[in-house]
Amino acid sequence: MKIVILDAYTSNPGDLSWERFEKLGELCVYDRTSHDEIFERCKDADIILDNKVVLDDEIISQLPKLKYIGILATGFNIVDIESAKSHGVTVCNVPTYSTSAVAQLTFALILEFYNRVAIHDAAVHAGEWAACKDFCFQKTPLIELAGKTIGIVGFGKIGNEVAKIADAFGMNILCNVHHPKTQPEYKNFKFVSLDELAENSDIISFHCPLTVETKGLVNSDFLAKMKSNAIIINTARGPIIEEDALAEALNSGKIAGAAVDVLSCEPPKADNPLLSCKNCVITPHIAWAGYETRVRLLDVVYSNLKAFLDGSPVNVVNK
Repeated sequence: MKIVILDAYTSNPGDLSWERFEKLGELCVYDRTSHDEIFERCKDADIILDNKVVLDDEIISQLPKLKYIGILATGFNIVDIESAKSHGVTVCNVPTYSTSAVAQLTFALILEFYNRVAIHDAAVHAGEWAACKDFCFQKTPLIELAGKTIGIVGFGKIGNEVAKIADAFGMNILCNVHHPKTQPEYKNFKFVSLDELAENSDIISFHCPLTVETKGLVNSDFLAKMKSNAIIINTARGPIIEEDALAEALNSGKIAGAAVDVLSCEPPKADNPLLSCKNCVITPHIAWAGYETRVRLLDVVYSNLKAFLDGSPVNVVNK
C-alpha cells in the first residue's frame, strides 16, 4: 500500500514524526506539491494525505488505485467530494482539533487593538520611555474589554470557546447562527439576527464555515451597518470577507480596524488591498499551527487512517 503526503511541511516542518505512518505502508512525503506534480506523485497511491493541494475531479478520475483521502485540516473544500464519492474514495477530515488555538489567537488579535502591546513595546525600544518626563506614557487609547459587546458569527465549538473567554472578560455576547441551539449559560448572551449583530457589536469575530451563504458575507452593506469604533476579526476563511470593501471601510474610517488570519488567496498576491490599507493586522494563517495543536492534528489523521484500514472509517465527510 502506498501512502502519499502532498504538502507535509506546514503540518510538520520537522518537529514531529511520520514514523507511525511508515508502519502502515510505503510512505512518500513531499513538503510541497504543485498542480502539475500531483498526478506523477499520486498515480500509484492508495492513500493521499493532503492539506491545501486541490484534488478536483480531473485529478481524482485519473487515480484508479486511490481508496482514501485524509485531510490534514477541518475544512474539506480542497477536495471534490462528489467526485471522490463517485469513484469510491473515502474522504476524512479532522474536526475540532484547533478549537483552543483558534480561540486563543482570536483574543490575541482583539487585545492587539485594545492594548496595543506591539506599538508600546516598539516605542520603549526606540527610547521614548527613557526620554519621557513622566513615569509612563500612552501612544494610543487603551480600552477595557469588560462591558464591551462581541458579536460571534457561527457558534460551533470554536465560536462557543470564544464566547466562554468573552464571558470571562465580562463582555456582552451576541451570536448569529442559522439554527440557534440551547441558550448557553453565559451572563449576557443573546442569539440575534446578522443585522442586529452588525449594528450593536464593538468586536465582530467570524467562526463560520465557508459556504455559498457566507462567501462575501462582509461586504459594503454589512460594513455600513457597523459602529465606527468597531473592529472585525476573521480566523475562519478569507473569502467570507470582500477584501476591497473592507479596505475601503478601513481607509475611510467607516470602522476602526480589522485583524485577519486568513485571506482570499493564500499566500496573498502582492496587490491584495488589505496589505496596504490602514488599521489592518494580518497574520499568515497561523491559528492552527501551534505545536500542541499539530500534535493533536497528526494524532487524529493517524487514527482516521487506521480506522479506515480496519474497516470502520470515522470522520467521513462524503458518506
